[in-house]
Amino acid sequence: MKKTIIALSALLLASPVFAATTTDNTVAEAHKGADTAKEKLHQSQHKGEELNLKAKHAAEGKSNATSSKIEEGTQKTWNSTKEGAEKGWDKTRQGAEELKNKATN
Repeated sequence: MKKTIIALSALLLASPVFAATTTDNTVAEAHKGADTAKEKLHQSQHKGEELNLKAKHAAEGKSNATSSKIEEGTQKTWNSTKEGAEKGWDKTRQGAEELKNKATN
């Protein structure tokens, strides 16, 4: 009987730790899913911008012009830079939220 009571007491004391871990994992998975969705959305938007620029140059008859190629390359590089910066910002924000949650719990 004493062993059962001790085991139950230990389980009850440890249950908040398991709950917190589960919540943290659930939140991390939710962030990961949201980041993936946002990343795919922005990639699609950027691809659309790049295609619009190419179509504009083609309509103007400048699709093979060096200046058009440079402008298209610059647009692609800028979009890639924005995506990278946003990924970094998201990770920083999530890390700050995680630290804040750990500090308050």
